[in-house]
Amino acid sequence: MADQLHPVATQHLPGFITAPGQTDGLMVFLAFFLAFSVFAFGVFYWRLHSLPERIAHKSQKIQFEFVAILGLISLFTHNHIFWIAGLLLAFIDFPNFSGFLGRIAGSVERIAGLKPGAGADGVPEPSLAASSHAVEEAPKDSDHGNETSAANKPLRAVAGGKEVDHA
Repeated sequence: MADQLHPVATQHLPGFITAPGQTDGLMVFLAFFLAFSVFAFGVFYWRLHSLPERIAHKSQKIQFEFVAILGLISLFTHNHIFWIAGLLLAFIDFPNFSGFLGRIAGSVERIAGLKPGAGADGVPEPSLAASSHAVEEAPKDSDHGNETSAANKPLRAVAGGKEVDHA
């Protein structure tokens, strides 16, 4: 390589300068380092972006789906306020009212003389009754000979043993 140097160049060249036709090792190293850095930054970004969802999922929050939606909105709109709102919601504990409401429903069923959990037996689902278009035949009024239309009558709950059917 000494015979290829320019006569004005110094005799000692730094190691990152390569001879013509040789592989530039520093450029290859930096290309791999750049690719790894971009990949590592992307992984860090996605981990940081999903932090509120992971916190809410790990602690079994009721509002997990809401936090996930806020994370998606912040991802697609690049508005950081949605991510901050999701992070705050991930740390807040909302009370679970289903336990209290279940106990109240069980007590009301016991007062009505029904078995626990049997309060909704025999009551048709409103969405199922409306979508099936099944019309119950109404009993004929034997005194007047008129048929009453069951489609015009609203659905009503089946009364329990102690429950009195009022008008």
